[in-house]
Amino acid sequence: MRVRRFVPDDAEACAAVHGAVADEGTWILTEGPIDHAEWAARMRANPDPMFVLDDVGEVVGLCGLHAFPRAPGVMSLGMAIRSGRRGRGGGRMLMDAALAHAREAGLHKVELEVFPENARAIGLYAAYGFSVEGLRREHFLRRDGTRRDTLIMALLLG
Repeated sequence: MRVRRFVPDDAEACAAVHGAVADEGTWILTEGPIDHAEWAARMRANPDPMFVLDDVGEVVGLCGLHAFPRAPGVMSLGMAIRSGRRGRGGGRMLMDAALAHAREAGLHKVELEVFPENARAIGLYAAYGFSVEGLRREHFLRRDGTRRDTLIMALLLG
């Protein structure tokens, strides 16, 4: 596996990864099913830095840094890796690429949201120095009518 910068030709494959993880209903804020064509178009048009996890020509994961226009120097990190491809070091590879970019760009802070029960992801983020800044209690309304908590974690870079 290797990590490389996203190129527009990756959009459909990245939308498929995002959709597959969203369909699991457990790990990311997005709920499936998603409109793959719409997501691919959004990814192609997105100027923010994105990285793909490539396993012998197959996109199996993605990670993006997304700007906050009202908070210069702060970006939000989002990541998704296909089931069956997790636990092989791809998350670390994506984090290495995203955080190297953040440092090179002179960012002040990278933040993210994660479900509190996602212990594996929380452990990964903590290993990179992210700390919990807060808890959003019953914040995200799900299609089934339940609400999900999220942890806000962040890493100060400078």
